Amino acid sequence: MHNNDEVLVRVEDLKVHFPIYRGVIRRQVGAVKAVDGVSFEIHKGETLGLVGESGCGKTTTGRAIVQLYKPTAGHIYFRDIDLVALKEEPMRLMRQNIQMIFQDPYASLNPRMTVRDIVAEPLVAFGLATGKELDDRVRELLDLVRLDPDFMHRFPHEFSGGQRQRIGIARSLALNPDFIVCDEPISALDVSIQAQIVNLFEDLQKDLDLTYLFIAHDLSMVRHISNRVAVMYLGIIVELADRNEIYENPLHPYTQALLSAIPVPDPEHYRKRSRIVMEGDVPSPVNPPSGCRFRTRCPKADQECEKGRPDFREVLPGHFVECFKVELPAHLKEVTTEENR
Repeated sequence: MHNNDEVLVRVEDLKVHFPIYRGVIRRQVGAVKAVDGVSFEIHKGETLGLVGESGCGKTTTGRAIVQLYKPTAGHIYFRDIDLVALKEEPMRLMRQNIQMIFQDPYASLNPRMTVRDIVAEPLVAFGLATGKELDDRVRELLDLVRLDPDFMHRFPHEFSGGQRQRIGIARSLALNPDFIVCDEPISALDVSIQAQIVNLFEDLQKDLDLTYLFIAHDLSMVRHISNRVAVMYLGIIVELADRNEIYENPLHPYTQALLSAIPVPDPEHYRKRSRIVMEGDVPSPVNPPSGCRFRTRCPKADQECEKGRPDFREVLPGHFVECFKVELPAHLKEVTTEENR
């Protein structure tokens, strides 16, 4: 379990807007506000889980951090270096420290390259190894992700989905990075394989002192691997807290609805549990609602929620929520009252 206060990655008011063009002269008529003012920190050695519905901006956030997308506004600091301000070559060199594992193990590996060439590519690009030394490093990396090093001359189509994802992980580890963005790395895999890959991530984190941003929509898996969890909705983070805290005391109505949808193995507990069903569809990120982003689907929304966007504030130690209507459970009210005395 991580207990490090050193901030490795700091995201400040990140915005990523994709322009919409129309007509013959390609005039901009609007923008998709995929990420619209997101701030968080990731401490060295921890895993921050980022969850939310499809299309809420999770992947865009991850890709902006590794600078695959250029942010429209905001700052991304890696060890106090602002990645947004870096020119092309310094950013290329910075990628030795920051890597990404992609969602689809079928699309992220070049089908014309052997496993050796795929895993060796980062080492060749940075001129870090050649010849026998390169082959030895590839064998070492494949062994690290629990793949037979003798498979290195095979092609991606000869492997299963789980094995392909291991090849992708081996490639991301080639340069000994400190920080890895894991973009839904298990969602395309069979359930039986998902647990193996998550355990592999945890072992690698322990052995190599890695820091992860783990993007997913499987909430139970995120609880297993993360230290803290951030919940995203329509381009913003609505709640951020320690993993157990967010599952036991969800304070934002959206988080409560998401957690109420998780299947529970105990039928008795399932019967007692109240299921929260959200009304309507997710609004378009081209024209998000005024005020609180969630108000159009929130059972607690009133006129106050239309007027302005609520502050992202700390309502309990380490527990941040963006909502006007936060109601603390009775046992937590007593704790905060005693602390304030």
